[in-house]
Amino acid sequence: MRNYICKTGTGQPAKDFVFFDYMNLITKVKEHETLFSLLKLSGPIVLANILQTAYQLIDTFWLGRIGAGAVAAVSLSFPLLFLIISLGIGLTLAGSILASQYKGMDNQRMINYASAQTYFVMLFIGTLLAAAGYYFAEPLMRLVGAEGEILRDSVDYFKVSSIGFIFLFLFFVFQSLMRGIGNVVIPTYVVLSTVFLNLFLDPLFIYGWGAFPAMGVAGAAMASVITQGLSALAGFIIIYRGKNGIQLSWKDFKFDFEFTKILVKLGVPASMEMSTRALGMAVLMVLVTGFGGMVIASYGIGARILSFVIIPALGLSSATTALVGQYVGAERIKEAADVGRLSAKLAFFSLTLIGGLLFLVAEPLTAFFVPGEERVIHNGAMFIKVMAPSFGLLGVQQVINGVFNGAGFTLASLLLSVLSLWIIRFPLAFILSNQTSLSFEGIWWAFPVSNLIAAIAAIIWFRTGSWKGKKRVGFNVK
Repeated sequence: MRNYICKTGTGQPAKDFVFFDYMNLITKVKEHETLFSLLKLSGPIVLANILQTAYQLIDTFWLGRIGAGAVAAVSLSFPLLFLIISLGIGLTLAGSILASQYKGMDNQRMINYASAQTYFVMLFIGTLLAAAGYYFAEPLMRLVGAEGEILRDSVDYFKVSSIGFIFLFLFFVFQSLMRGIGNVVIPTYVVLSTVFLNLFLDPLFIYGWGAFPAMGVAGAAMASVITQGLSALAGFIIIYRGKNGIQLSWKDFKFDFEFTKILVKLGVPASMEMSTRALGMAVLMVLVTGFGGMVIASYGIGARILSFVIIPALGLSSATTALVGQYVGAERIKEAADVGRLSAKLAFFSLTLIGGLLFLVAEPLTAFFVPGEERVIHNGAMFIKVMAPSFGLLGVQQVINGVFNGAGFTLASLLLSVLSLWIIRFPLAFILSNQTSLSFEGIWWAFPVSNLIAAIAAIIWFRTGSWKGKKRVGFNVK
């Protein structure tokens, strides 16, 4: 690597400037290496998340051919389904944090042990939540305001979807563990295969064919449950074979109170953070239902687009969590901070660009899902246009959450979500939709305002450096 020599006015080399430029060059090389690592990790994660979201988009596409009522039924179910899922999924994030930090410590025994323990705990939690979701399906749907035919369809969809919680959690464990050690390609292949299968199973179970009866809305859920089961099985087999960085051992599948406490300490704030988001969406749905079925369907379309757009941010967040976790495990805190700064910039500019493109195609995009429903198309497109300019800010918040999670500071992500959804978004949505002439469009406007405030708060918190003082995992077994 050559030195760049700056000269003074007398023509003599300025040694201080030589050193300064040399260090600048080193810094730029490191930034490029970090950017490459982020893209290498986040690319397959983004693709996998896109494919997972394709489950919902495929459902919406086929159900939209039945009518707005079918879309509304699934839209009502989705926030509550996500709420229940999020109660357990935070523990899978805890598994990813542990795997990444142990990877940074170069402790293969604890990577294997943490993986087995995460599987064991999530099997238990998934079974409990599956039973609870199935049993309380109808009361929950009534709680969010479902009535008549929409109530019947949403309950059917919710019950069948609940059965898949066990499979979904076990696949998330596989995916999180692999991401924690930096192996992000294999989970993508698994998701790709199951999404293609779901593409064919959806119309088969929704409309029926031959010996398969038409199940309507519940058929979309059944198709997803089958593919979720296959993906969970494939993931477990891949890890159990031990050829991809993790080797499971049956002797580690046992209740370990001390290790479970670590999972809970890391996972409960993460679960509450996700639950807070899901519950916020569910409460917003209660506001939406007061404006009728057409607005429910419009909100459902907009929410699905939002879930699709946030995928790059979540991919970068997951990649950031893995890299920061590995650096924290290796006690390289400066590099962890550099990852956070670079990832935040990448998230802001990329998602702002995506938001601009979606702003331009909002109406034809909405029409693709509900052709012929003019009011739904207009209102759904308006929702997308209002949200789109703030997508970059949403990305910044998610990536900084990834930094906090990688450092084991999951409580920070929870507090930022509480600020965004409960202190800002929901109260503002209620006031604008009920106390102003905006009506239901006031709910739309609450999204960009909350994204802006949450992003500012996340940046300030990151810059204080308080997350750097979190201790890495110290638990070990022989």
